Amino acid sequence: TFEMLPLIGKTIIFDNFPDPSDTWEITETIGKGTYGKVFKVLNKKNGQKAAVKILDPIHDIDEEIEAEYNILKTLSDHPNVVKFYGMYFKKDKINGDKLWLVLELCNGGSVTDLVKGFLKKGKRMNESLIAYILREALMGLQHLHNNKTIHRDVKGNNILLTTEGGVKLVDFG
Repeated sequence: TFEMLPLIGKTIIFDNFPDPSDTWEITETIGKGTYGKVFKVLNKKNGQKAAVKILDPIHDIDEEIEAEYNILKTLSDHPNVVKFYGMYFKKDKINGDKLWLVLELCNGGSVTDLVKGFLKKGKRMNESLIAYILREALMGLQHLHNNKTIHRDVKGNNILLTTEGGVKLVDFG
């Protein structure tokens, strides 16, 4: 029957990824990405916090999930690209199977959030802050371009900040 077939992208067999429940526990909702919801997770083994993007491999676009996975797997070793901690596969007969993309937690929110925060206070970002964020984002892009990869969706929502002042590109679907 159909149930027995492994769930396959173009080249990846999703069933081969480990179950996230052994390692990661969802602690709170962060928001909604372009694809799927994003949650804060806790590593039950070492207490590390991370973010998880939960994708629906049945309904989301295989090529895009796969592209994101491959980019993260090969190019996330740069200070301006979100770190990738692994892909997991959660079997769930009731709600449907889900893919978990576990990523570095960027607690500072997005550049869009930052701009809106300033505007709410009737303020604007100063030029040196804008220059800093742009420079860091461009270094991330340069890393991608040096590796023959185009981002194709650079915008404030896809540039995240860490509480340490890090600037990270995300969302490579």
